[in-house]
Amino acid sequence: MSAPLLSAAQATALTAIAARRAELSEGCATIFGYGETAWREYRSAGWYVAKLRAEGFTVEEGSGGMPTAFCAEWSNGDGPIIGMYAEYDGIPGNCQAPATRRAPRAGLGFQAGGHTDPHSGLGMAGLGGLLATKAAMERHGIKGGLRFTGEPAEKVRGSKPVHAAKGYYDGLAAILSFHPFYMLPMCNTVRWDTHCGAGWSMIYRFLCDTPERWGATHGGGDGAPIPQAHSVVRAPGANDALTLMFQASKSLRESMLPHQGGWSVSEAILTAGQATADNQPAGLAEIQYMIRVPTIGMAETVTAALDRNAAAAAAMTGCRWERHWVSKSRPGLANHAIAGVVWEAMQAMGAPVWDEAACAVAREIQSNLGLAPMDDPFIPEMSRLIAPEAAEAILRHDLPPSQTHSTSDDYTDMCWHAPTARFYVARPALRAPAGFAYPAWVMNALGGIPATIDPMVERAAQILALSAMRLLEDDGAREAAMAEFHQRTGGGAGGSRWTPPQCDYDPPIHFRWPEYVTTPRGHDWWIPATMPGA
Repeated sequence: MSAPLLSAAQATALTAIAARRAELSEGCATIFGYGETAWREYRSAGWYVAKLRAEGFTVEEGSGGMPTAFCAEWSNGDGPIIGMYAEYDGIPGNCQAPATRRAPRAGLGFQAGGHTDPHSGLGMAGLGGLLATKAAMERHGIKGGLRFTGEPAEKVRGSKPVHAAKGYYDGLAAILSFHPFYMLPMCNTVRWDTHCGAGWSMIYRFLCDTPERWGATHGGGDGAPIPQAHSVVRAPGANDALTLMFQASKSLRESMLPHQGGWSVSEAILTAGQATADNQPAGLAEIQYMIRVPTIGMAETVTAALDRNAAAAAAMTGCRWERHWVSKSRPGLANHAIAGVVWEAMQAMGAPVWDEAACAVAREIQSNLGLAPMDDPFIPEMSRLIAPEAAEAILRHDLPPSQTHSTSDDYTDMCWHAPTARFYVARPALRAPAGFAYPAWVMNALGGIPATIDPMVERAAQILALSAMRLLEDDGAREAAMAEFHQRTGGGAGGSRWTPPQCDYDPPIHFRWPEYVTTPRGHDWWIPATMPGA
């Protein structure tokens, strides 16, 4: 099948991306270097806000009540509005320099934040596609507008359910959603029918704020006229509640749902301890759970089981418990019409290409790991397109016919407010000799080294821009996507088959999320860098 012909405006957009190649590379390296994590992406969000304002966008900072979110808008007159976005959060414990050896970024330890997916490249591709679309609209007098949201805390499914519930995706003609990927079948393709499922996340907080009631309630006391605080029975406290919750939920996990549907539950301990003496029970402990399930009903079932476990753990330890929502995202909604538009753009551009400079970086990593450098060090899937229908067939091979969604992500909340295409462009990944597995730092480093990550950023920006221009110029393509959206939702927002936002909570910004701190010692992670020789 021959690649579709480009319009003059699409050609202008590609020229604009080429002109910004060095600028996008520098921006990607900057965000990678910040390595900020969920709900604490202050410098990253500030960088985007300043950049967008300098490019003529009107920017709302702190959109949806989230300090590190934003919403930028630009208009070239009345017409359809296209939505794109940036993500920029990393993950704690993944601090890696853009280097060919394992090393933290300067002045930090390995426990600091770092980009794994990498969202640094995701956001910069979004920005490149956005600015190229704007340039083409201006030059060719194309009416319409652009909306670009800053989406913090994606790794905990944080901002998009909030933005959706507060109307930030309403009124859009289309939304274009890109993510880096390297594994089949979702490498250099567009999602077709099987979109991501629901992602629910919550924090269970245990508080032992009336420990004196433990002994009285349970017949405690030593019978002496003056209670002896060091020998009287004491409330176990919040740490014990957390460990009971942790173990009970692990043990009972198989009973939360039937053994089908591709669901998972994971946890992370946020805050523990708080005791300052050996005769004081811990007053506060928090554990976060993340539920990945195909349906909202399954998420509700698992949540009910976790609630029971929390109540039991609290009752046994002299605590009270609270549940605070981090995310309640909806399953995704397919739209073949807009997926087809993006697939045509992907065919026009082809897969990313990694040149000899990128290969040299890859070979140096292999050599530093004691491997024989390969002539062709990257996995072949990176350089191939796979048709959406073919990718769908591979994805469905191991899924039961009744399962309509798989794994989770929060782009899915956008799908219920406008026709949305979810597409994937290959990120760099290395071939492995038989029996060898690369350590995680290798992927992280490849996402920060310009020679290896820039090809992905540029190609994704091009696909975004071509798709946006097609939707702006081709009334038929845009109308087909909207007609399908109305058909699948039973009439759009509020329709008979529409799923409303599940977000009924305030943004969870006040918890002790891992973050960078400034002390008299300088800029550091909240877990200080390991001392030399330790």
